[in-house]
Amino acid sequence: MRRLAVGFVGLMAASLISPSAQALDWFGSLGCDSGCDACCDVACCDSDMGCCDSSCDCGCDSCGLGCGATSCLDDLSPLNWVKPSDRCFDDFISPMIDFVHFEDPRNLTELRPIFVTHQFPNTLGPANIPAGGSIQLFALQFRLALTDRLSLIAVKDGYIIDNTEGALDGLIASGWADVTAGLKYNLVRNVQTGTLLSGGFTYEIPLGSEQTGQAVGDGQFHFFATGGQRLLDGNAHVLSSVGLQLPVDQDVQSTTVHWNNHLDVKVTDSVYLLTENSWWHWVDDAGVGAPLGVSGQDLLNLGVTNVEGNDLVTQNVGMKYKPRRNFEAGVAYEFPLTDFKDVIEDRVMVDMIFRY
Repeated sequence: MRRLAVGFVGLMAASLISPSAQALDWFGSLGCDSGCDACCDVACCDSDMGCCDSSCDCGCDSCGLGCGATSCLDDLSPLNWVKPSDRCFDDFISPMIDFVHFEDPRNLTELRPIFVTHQFPNTLGPANIPAGGSIQLFALQFRLALTDRLSLIAVKDGYIIDNTEGALDGLIASGWADVTAGLKYNLVRNVQTGTLLSGGFTYEIPLGSEQTGQAVGDGQFHFFATGGQRLLDGNAHVLSSVGLQLPVDQDVQSTTVHWNNHLDVKVTDSVYLLTENSWWHWVDDAGVGAPLGVSGQDLLNLGVTNVEGNDLVTQNVGMKYKPRRNFEAGVAYEFPLTDFKDVIEDRVMVDMIFRY
């Protein structure tokens, strides 16, 4: 995964020095129709965000641009097999809660550094096993738009630093996270109503460190659908996703379904306030393992035998800063709403997104 990330950074740098209009627009300095005015001269496509209203997309999409989804000068770019992000939904921001599974429904090309500090409860499960402490995750997601609808997504990787206490101190140690990657396809894209729907899957490759609660069994699949809707002329947005996490070897990993929701409100030209919630339901526990009564949520899969039927609901509150279409940064604080906490006391997440 580290090699893929380094290679991707190199490819993005190559695109920046190419003569492509989209490459020159990495920081959003050009309009949607720059370099192809004869083909797509629509004034509203030149605004920084929220550029595609009901009168705009007919102009941009008539030449196949999707308001920046492709470029009239793509043939000049060494990265013509990588498409720029869809700009007709630049007023949206990406979700933060359950970042491994809650996928943005847009077709995007981006790098996303992530930092998470995750606090464990003082006791775990019905047996009140002594726990506590925390872990910190440094991760890097990336997404590559391969066509106007299809994208390659890499949503989990990175290094976990162990600061756990109690029983967890013997179960978890610092090490590498598993690598999770897959494909996402945009099924519905209506710029006039601001509606999006996408579906896809990922596979968690067991390449991480066993002592960090990774590399369990033969990996697991995640099948998901995710959608979004623009509200209040782009000043508010809702996103929602559902998914099934299905282990290849169900004897050593639990099976879960989840439902994530996001609401944001734009309070200034560049600042969004957001709140999100995440529901996890364990439909099956592992066939073998310790009877801890907790499973590990999104970062860990502890492979325990008595989690079937458990429900966890968490909520976060946060904000995002998005001064340009190509960059956003966010911070969010997450906490459980249910009496059952699984392995979360609270969590703080910080992310940045550099979008092509």
